[in-house]
Amino acid sequence: MLNIYYGKMPEAVFNTAVYFKNAYEDAWITDPVARQMILDIDKSVVLDSAVIDSPVLGKIPPVSLSGGVKTLILMKNERSKIFNASTCGDDCAKWILKLAETDDLTINLRHLMDFGEGAFDIRILNTDKIVHSMRELVPVAGLYV
Repeated sequence: MLNIYYGKMPEAVFNTAVYFKNAYEDAWITDPVARQMILDIDKSVVLDSAVIDSPVLGKIPPVSLSGGVKTLILMKNERSKIFNASTCGDDCAKWILKLAETDDLTINLRHLMDFGEGAFDIRILNTDKIVHSMRELVPVAGLYV
């Protein structure tokens, strides 16, 4: 299940770009799910663990991926940490939900992310309330962001 804490959270990794730069492993980049996320979000193709082909930037290293993709990759691989998901755009929301399907995932949000029109199960840690749609999520999240 996806767990979200809204607002300032001292234990969350706030600067995900710096954390990613110093913690990522080559195998994280070539993982099939990471490849799909990179293609979907950044429209880029992983050539190998050190080179990604971006239609905008050309050949880039993993540290030059978008903040959203780097944060998603961290969420996938560092489950014991809580990451600031406000570095992600709404296009990352479906991937966050997907990552939370197989194992609990806790994130920190400092804005209202759009999780789409579909049904979902998200626990809001601020209130310990489980919501199932954006219609239910917005009033609760609005209290904290």
